[in-house]
Amino acid sequence: MTTVKEQQIIQAQFQERMNQDELLNCMRCGFCLPSCPTYIESGFKETHSPRGRIALMKAVVDGLIEPDEDVERSLELCLGCRACEPVCPSGVKYGHLLEEARDIIQQNKRHSLPVKLVRNAVFKGLFPHQERMRMATGLLGFYQRSGLQTVTRKTGFMKLLPENLATMEKVLPTVPSMKEMKNRPEYLPPHGTQTKRVAFFKGCLMDTMFLESNNSTMKLLQLAGCEIVIPKNQTCCGALHGHSGEKDSAKDLAKRNIQAFEELNVDYIITNAGGCGAFLVDYDHLLEKDADWNERAKAFTEKIKDISEVLYELDFHKKQKLELPYQVVTYQDSCHLRNVMKTASAPRVLLESIKGMEYREMKDADRCCGSAGIYNIVESEMSMQILDSKMEQTKATHATTIVTANPGCLLQMKLGIEREGLSDKVRAIHIVDLLIEASA
Repeated sequence: MTTVKEQQIIQAQFQERMNQDELLNCMRCGFCLPSCPTYIESGFKETHSPRGRIALMKAVVDGLIEPDEDVERSLELCLGCRACEPVCPSGVKYGHLLEEARDIIQQNKRHSLPVKLVRNAVFKGLFPHQERMRMATGLLGFYQRSGLQTVTRKTGFMKLLPENLATMEKVLPTVPSMKEMKNRPEYLPPHGTQTKRVAFFKGCLMDTMFLESNNSTMKLLQLAGCEIVIPKNQTCCGALHGHSGEKDSAKDLAKRNIQAFEELNVDYIITNAGGCGAFLVDYDHLLEKDADWNERAKAFTEKIKDISEVLYELDFHKKQKLELPYQVVTYQDSCHLRNVMKTASAPRVLLESIKGMEYREMKDADRCCGSAGIYNIVESEMSMQILDSKMEQTKATHATTIVTANPGCLLQMKLGIEREGLSDKVRAIHIVDLLIEASA
């Protein structure tokens, strides 16, 4: 619970920092309502819509309401999927408003000691340090390979955890060895004639828990004729920090990444995770008030490209023989890949070019699956409600393969498959891994 003094500080910060022109841009037309998962799943509650949340922010700025627990709760329940932005006729940058509001609240309220310790451990102690990420992932690998996983499942220990966490444990990927995680390339030559010189943003979780998808990405780039450089001193993109009210830490990470990539003389900086890519491409906004970094951030963001866009641009689907045994495939959009990076058609074109399989478009494939970073952990009830709706649309396609373009979406769809008892009939896979299968 925030104190009166904390609310006064938060309100003053809202008045000073919130972009009032952006708040006024919202015309309350309601075009955003059908696109908002929390508005729909909450039974059409106005304060759980983009329009309603903007109204709350503006009311705080205008001094009409206090930034109390109800306001904070409304902002917390937002997925941050930004599906409202493409449909907004005024072009309101809702995601920027949400991140600023969350940062103001989180930095000016008292946290309990356990919450403070966890936030510091995650945001400052873990994600900015790749060696620690490898160690943490290595512990998970030890759990999987040592027999502890079998023991905990047989003894029923997992039943002590919340249902969604216990199910999540079942769908986690097999973690690579520490040797594999440490032995990462810094340069890869193209296969055949060179088409582009690119840099690869390897990410933190992607280069540990989802290392095989990173390997698939680099193989695809080589097959497409790309010379690849992978700077060793890159770090976490900062998305988790930026979305969770740790904006200063996100800025520090952004500066480290800009420094790591800016002297490489590459055509593109490639990502394979929609959430990371969307935050990277927003670095110019993140650092817009920093005169020393804003132009450098703009030069960085202009080179960010998703792997599917690059493969499409280089006619990979036309030049490479792609074939798979018959299966029904559907695609679940990564919200940030579609709504922020504006990439929607390229993944579909690549999938539809694979011979032997049948592609079926899912209804509302552009609607969030409920993963949203750590949302499925901290807001499990709403997340599972959204996932259940998503699985109904998925089952209607009769797909045996669900393709995603983001690690969080991948785990969430695997979670949905497990919850529906379909793990022996349906699989979820990252698009780069499926394309590698099809290229073999």
